[in-house]
Amino acid sequence: MPSPQEFDFWYAINNTEVLQLPRGRLETFGSTLINYRLVTELMDVIGQVRVREGRIQAFRPEILTPQAFSESPLEGFHNGQADDFIRWLREHESDLVLLKYGFKIRHETLTESIIHDSVENVVERVRLDLQSREDPLAALVLGVDEPWEVCLLKLLFEVVRRSAAGNARELRADPDGSRHEIDRAFRLAANDRSRLAPLADLLNRLGKFKDYEERFFALVRSHSR
Repeated sequence: MPSPQEFDFWYAINNTEVLQLPRGRLETFGSTLINYRLVTELMDVIGQVRVREGRIQAFRPEILTPQAFSESPLEGFHNGQADDFIRWLREHESDLVLLKYGFKIRHETLTESIIHDSVENVVERVRLDLQSREDPLAALVLGVDEPWEVCLLKLLFEVVRRSAAGNARELRADPDGSRHEIDRAFRLAANDRSRLAPLADLLNRLGKFKDYEERFFALVRSHSR
């Protein structure tokens, strides 16, 4: 028989609907802020709806390698099974990308209000307000009042499910993010001559100057002209 906590968790998950996801996916090489609105009916009260507004910070995703698994115990596996699993991961490493996502609910930004109306009317008003703001990071969730944080887990699951394939593809091509960092530095330097020196410092620090030497000096010549 499930414990009360387990019942509350699955009750919240099964009664949560993500009505609007952020338009963009999670950043591959940086953190992402999700601005959520969570609409819930008050428990044991008719005609009162709570609207919570806050932020969730999604940290830069990381690739979990077989080495990472071997450095920490695998729960639920006996020693021999764990060794077999690690061996299988290593054999299929080129075909498999496991990503680790980290999130933080930023309680310091949380606000809430009580509205005396039907939940359908409140949802529609919130939806229209989000449309008027044109916030690409906005999300709208209809859930339960307690435990309301669980409703955000369902939002995060949907965001990760939509983002994971693109994040994995970009991380395969640029595992340490250095190419992304260099391309960004080149774009900045293309519009600002003063950023040439920091670009050169970055290339030297990453040991990539030889790889980008022609591109760098072509940019220097373009600024000279």
